[in-house]
Amino acid sequence: MEDGSAHLSQRRKPNCPNVEEEAPKKDNEESKKSKRSPRYILIPRFAKLFFGCLAAILSGMMYAIYLSTYHERKFWFSGRPELEREITFQGDSAIYYSFYKELIKAPSFKRGIYQLTHDNSTLSMKTMNVVRQMTLYPELIASVLYQASGSEDVIEPVYFYIGIVFGLQGIYVTALFVTSWLMSGTWLAGMLTVAWFIINRADTTRIDYSIPLRENWAMPYFACQVAALTGYLKNNLNSSAERFCYLLVSASTYTFMMMWEYSHYLLFIQAISLFLLDLLGLTQTEKVHEVYKIYLFSLFLGYMLQFENPALLVSPLLSLVVAALLAKYLQMNTKKGTLLSRMLKVVYFYLVFTVTVTLNLVAKTFISHKEHEHLMKVLEVKFGLNTTKNFTVNWFLCQESFQTASQDLFLRLTQSSLLPFYILVLIICLVSVGQAIFKRMGGQPVGETTTFKVGRIGERPEVVYHVLHSISLGLLAVMMEGMKYVWTPYVCMIAAFGVCSPELWTTLFKWLRLKTVHPILLALVLSMAVPTIIGFSLWKEFFPRIMGELTELQEFYDPDTVGLMTWIKRQAPIAAVFAGSPQLMGAIKLCTGWMVTNLPLYNDEDLQKRNEHIFQIYSKRSADDIYKILTSYQATYLVIEDSICNEVGPVRGCRVKDLLDIANGHVYYEENDGYGYSKYGRFCQEIKMNYSPYVNYFTRVYWNRSYYVYKINTVISFQS
Repeated sequence: MEDGSAHLSQRRKPNCPNVEEEAPKKDNEESKKSKRSPRYILIPRFAKLFFGCLAAILSGMMYAIYLSTYHERKFWFSGRPELEREITFQGDSAIYYSFYKELIKAPSFKRGIYQLTHDNSTLSMKTMNVVRQMTLYPELIASVLYQASGSEDVIEPVYFYIGIVFGLQGIYVTALFVTSWLMSGTWLAGMLTVAWFIINRADTTRIDYSIPLRENWAMPYFACQVAALTGYLKNNLNSSAERFCYLLVSASTYTFMMMWEYSHYLLFIQAISLFLLDLLGLTQTEKVHEVYKIYLFSLFLGYMLQFENPALLVSPLLSLVVAALLAKYLQMNTKKGTLLSRMLKVVYFYLVFTVTVTLNLVAKTFISHKEHEHLMKVLEVKFGLNTTKNFTVNWFLCQESFQTASQDLFLRLTQSSLLPFYILVLIICLVSVGQAIFKRMGGQPVGETTTFKVGRIGERPEVVYHVLHSISLGLLAVMMEGMKYVWTPYVCMIAAFGVCSPELWTTLFKWLRLKTVHPILLALVLSMAVPTIIGFSLWKEFFPRIMGELTELQEFYDPDTVGLMTWIKRQAPIAAVFAGSPQLMGAIKLCTGWMVTNLPLYNDEDLQKRNEHIFQIYSKRSADDIYKILTSYQATYLVIEDSICNEVGPVRGCRVKDLLDIANGHVYYEENDGYGYSKYGRFCQEIKMNYSPYVNYFTRVYWNRSYYVYKINTVISFQS
């Protein structure tokens, strides 16, 4: 026994020094690794950040250059005289640019501001504040930059103006790039986002059709706000980055609100998504409430600087934010998974909903507002809550923006492979979010920091927010095709984020429980391989078409409109007042500077009535009725467009003359058959016949293939 014990002790003793010797070695190795790790970690991170930022900036710059080149090829802009350049601005875009011209020509910026806030030279018998009426803050900023930068001797005003818009579109693309990068962790997702955005440009932006549209100025700031909000909602964010994101959200939210009169409606949809995110308990309540305070500050500042715009006080965004902040104390125990917390969630949702509706109704009762009433009437008829014969409402419903999304939209998105990948990513995220919600309801904690190895992408608050926001915008885009310009860029960003995110693939493979291949390894491979394959296929199929757009020489020439504008500038007296379709009046105001009776604006009740009254020149009304309408607005010249008078529209009942006949009771429908009666012929056709009584009221002074100009007689002769 003694020998055995001695033998055992001898066997153990030699091992003890070895263990003691190995322990310091391990400590030394770990200390060496810890000393080396900052360098080995920081260098790859810095390289990744540097090349990612470089790719984002280059993507935005290349897109801006692409738009500028395409615009030049489409209109031959640099080789045209000023009049022909201005004719390329159609409809309401012509009005925006005309006021930019006035600011440039004003003797001083202060004098220019005064002229716009007390404008009595645009519409006859009306003085209005066009800065507030038309949200002309982009034009104010552009004119200040043009004059302050000393660009008068370097570049023409029109190039400076469209250059700013194209530059903002570059920022738009860069912001989408950064958002997808932040969500996926790789700037490869940003590259794919930009590729999809450009390929589907017909459904992502309206920059090709009208450059000065308010949304073209505003959406880049909204994209910056979304990118900053994505970073702000992240859980594993240091204090400096969180503070930077908060400041960027604040600045971009306010700027977005100042650039577009309908911006607060889009922010309302965003606020609903944040409210649901907070209600589900998947983010920090404090962060959501801080964003609410940003909304309040932006609304207050916007109200003051937009000349006390009442539309912001009756905005549903203000009502929702106030209701959510008032009810926030009831949410203190709603994230603990208990039965009481679940009941409090229901009470919290009900309270916020009822208070929001009540506050909005009270605000609309006591605050006079008429700016956006027509939109509510349009939506009521759109969703079958009301019927009307009103010309303006029916005219809006006939516009493509308010039509239900066509199958062509989804076909185009499918052909570019965008829609299938978006649906795949959305389904995976929704299922993962559902798992996180049930986990929260069961009282289990949801991890604040998740890695792609865990495979729970639905627990990331920024991902949940984007899923909720994307679904909301998608539903609106299906109901109203005009919303596709807000939704489709979102689709590009989410689809690219999903296919490039190892965490999303890991989440999928953890559900499938793969055994033959390690799920994490396969996720890393696919997150690189799938976007690479998509990129090469898009390059092969669509790159030649995009380059063909830049090399193809298009011709835009409208000799009839040029002739009309030239005649007005040479022959019409300075005191002349022109009447006609709103779109044409916008062009006349820009190209000639003459006063008009109406404009393509519908955010005011008086402007709506003006347009409807002047449009009567295409109805079945008597010469005496039309004469009284025109003289009531002090019109001296009437311009009739042959394209409207003899319009053959593809949609029954959506031509201007059809809408006028319905509003005037000159036509009605019964069992799919139309019946009409009026003892007068269509005015725009009858006046061309040059017989009494039309020649007694109107004298033709100019005509070409497209336009007929009549002088409105001040002394009426009834001799046939």
